[in-house]
Amino acid sequence: MQESQEAHISNHLDEIVAAVSITPRKKLQNQLLQRALFQPPREKLRLSEEKAKSYASSHEYKKALHELVHCMALTRICYGDSHWKLAEAHVNLAKGYLQLKGESASGCGGSASWFLLFSKTWLNFRRAHLIVLKGSPSREEAAVSAHAVACAAVASGRPEHHDVAEQYFQDSMANLKDAEGMEKAKFLSIQDDYCHFLQVTGQDERATSILRESLEAKVAVFGDFSPEVAETYRLLGVADLAQGNQTGAHKKLKKVKLAPEVPARPRPSPGAKAAFCAGGRPHSVPGRARPSAAD
Repeated sequence: MQESQEAHISNHLDEIVAAVSITPRKKLQNQLLQRALFQPPREKLRLSEEKAKSYASSHEYKKALHELVHCMALTRICYGDSHWKLAEAHVNLAKGYLQLKGESASGCGGSASWFLLFSKTWLNFRRAHLIVLKGSPSREEAAVSAHAVACAAVASGRPEHHDVAEQYFQDSMANLKDAEGMEKAKFLSIQDDYCHFLQVTGQDERATSILRESLEAKVAVFGDFSPEVAETYRLLGVADLAQGNQTGAHKKLKKVKLAPEVPARPRPSPGAKAAFCAGGRPHSVPGRARPSAAD
């Protein structure tokens, strides 16, 4: 009987010791859970943004994309549907899709998943653009936003998005058509991307006509020997060669040699359109122009 009581007491003591050792751990887990549940949305947003940056920097793009989706939802909760931060969240999500596409492009090529990825990307840019427009943006802000939508539509590689690209290129240029100074430089840059889009879609004659008309303005904004003017001469020279106008081509290509070296801008294949108009090429600072443009 005594042995039975001792065994019972021993078991009870073991249970007490186990409870004492486990309870703090459970309390800590509960505290962490409650902290996560009742964390302010803006703090959750900050943490998600940090996680997204960390995953992206370590090339874990799927995890980064997952956090960016959280960021967009939390931004809407924190700031509402018309705040510029929501537009920024849409753009970041679109960039996340682009990073994921860059990681997996060699694996999916021209498959349906590749097209689905870019469809999501340009739709996010378009949503961001609509949010920007609600905030009474400046002409340049509206132009840059519309330009981003146009580039994303072209980068999708889908012919049915060409009309969308045309529309947003036109919207973008219309905002800066009568601009001066730095805004004029931005207009000419967007116009160059538009001409490149026309070439990609087989509208070479239209692109050449616009480039020819833009030459005088580029000389006025960037100078006669700027990379922008040299690149335009190069494209016009190539167009002359294609039409059999060797004399005109020689004159234009000779002017390219007088300017700083300008890398040729290749035509992208359907699988390489992501960088179509990413704004990566350098532009001269607008300054005093030389007095005359050329042929």
